[in-house]
Amino acid sequence: MGTLVLAGLLFVVTHLGISSTALRGWLVDRVGRGAYLGLYSLIAAITLGFLVLAYNGAPPAELLWVPSQGLRWTALVLMPFAMIFMLGGFLAPNPTGVGMEGKLTSVGDGVGMTRITRHPLQWSFVLWAIVHVLANGDLRSFVLFGSLGTVSLLGSFLMDRKKAATLGEDWARYAAATSNLPFAAVATGRNRLVASELVVPVLVGLVGYGLVLWGHEWLSGVPLF
Repeated sequence: MGTLVLAGLLFVVTHLGISSTALRGWLVDRVGRGAYLGLYSLIAAITLGFLVLAYNGAPPAELLWVPSQGLRWTALVLMPFAMIFMLGGFLAPNPTGVGMEGKLTSVGDGVGMTRITRHPLQWSFVLWAIVHVLANGDLRSFVLFGSLGTVSLLGSFLMDRKKAATLGEDWARYAAATSNLPFAAVATGRNRLVASELVVPVLVGLVGYGLVLWGHEWLSGVPLF
C-alpha cells in the first residue's frame, strides 16, 4: 500500500507542480514549448503507469465503507454525466485546451458543453473518480481514483489562473460569461443552455456510456452487475 500512496503523490505533485507553477515557464524558456510538452507528456505517462501498476500490485485493502446498492445506483446515474462531459467536451472549441488559446475570441460565451463548464473534460474525470470511490469503498480505490480526481479538480482552477495571467482581457470576458463549476454560470444568469448545441454531445455521451456498460468487465476485469 505504501507504494500505491507514493505513486499517487508522485502523480499529483508532478501534474500540478510542473504545469501550474512557475516551473512551467522556466522549462519553456529553456527548452522551448514543443520540447516542454513532450517532456511533460512523458512524465505524465510514466507517473500514470506507475500509479496503475501500483494499484494492481497492492494487496486487497480494508473497506472504508461497505458500498450499498444505493451507492452503486448513484454511481450508475452519475456516469452518464461523466461521459457526456468527456465526449461532448471534445466536440466544442475550448480555449482552455492546450494550444487552443486562439479560439478565445471566436467562442463568445461558449459553445455546447463549455456553456455548462469551461472544463468539461476535467469535470468528467472528477465525476468518474467520485463514482469509482463510492462504488468500491476500499482504501486502494480511494488512493487511485482520489489521485486522478484531485489532479482534475485542482487542475481546472490552476488552468484558469494560468489563462487569466497570460490572456488578459479576452480571458476576463470569457470567464465572466462562463464558469468552472458546472451549471454555475447558467444558474446565475451569465449564460444559457442552447438545446441545438447539446443534442449531439448528449447523444454521443450516452452512446459512450452504453459502450462502457457493455465493455466494463472486459476493460477492467470488474463486473458491474
